[in-house]
Amino acid sequence: MSYAVHSYNLSLFKLHIAAIIARNLIELSTTSVGNMATIYPADHPTMAKQPFSLQEYYASCHANGSLTLVLMPISRHSQNILKSSNHSASISVWSQRPAASRARVSLMGSVTVFEDPKSMPERQAIEACYLSKHPDASWWLPDTENGAHLAYWARFDPHDIYFVGGFGGQHYIGYIPLQTYQDASPKNIPNLRPAGRILLEQG
Repeated sequence: MSYAVHSYNLSLFKLHIAAIIARNLIELSTTSVGNMATIYPADHPTMAKQPFSLQEYYASCHANGSLTLVLMPISRHSQNILKSSNHSASISVWSQRPAASRARVSLMGSVTVFEDPKSMPERQAIEACYLSKHPDASWWLPDTENGAHLAYWARFDPHDIYFVGGFGGQHYIGYIPLQTYQDASPKNIPNLRPAGRILLEQG
């Protein structure tokens, strides 16, 4: 095998492992809380086009890595998303013990909002999935009788994934192709240690 072919195969392997680790960070989080970032709308009187970032609940309820959200128009993130022409947002998740040497991932994508709760595909399964992660959310789910706030089901579909495995040179840092991320199987981290030591020790 030539050096070029070996390097190409190793790069693919690193991307594959990075995608698996990224999916695990998202799906095996004990809190299913990420840091969401949105942009204030252009017509906001004081914060036009400024970034806004705050923790947000999510639930990983889709095999391809898309995330389920509950949007409440009372929240700043929901207002920013609803006023965005493409409903854009990003969600970042990190290791349970954050550190510079540990993995983190940022998903950048768009949000599909289901203003009619009955239009949410597989609604019962999605609701059960979301509540399994966030039992306290039963008080503000969409279409809940006597709910605390108006709420909508929403789906976050990533279109770009940026992964930081840890320290550069030792771990993969960079973009993960969307298809590679979507095809990755969470929990399926091989017991291998390739050159580059791609985060297998960082569980």
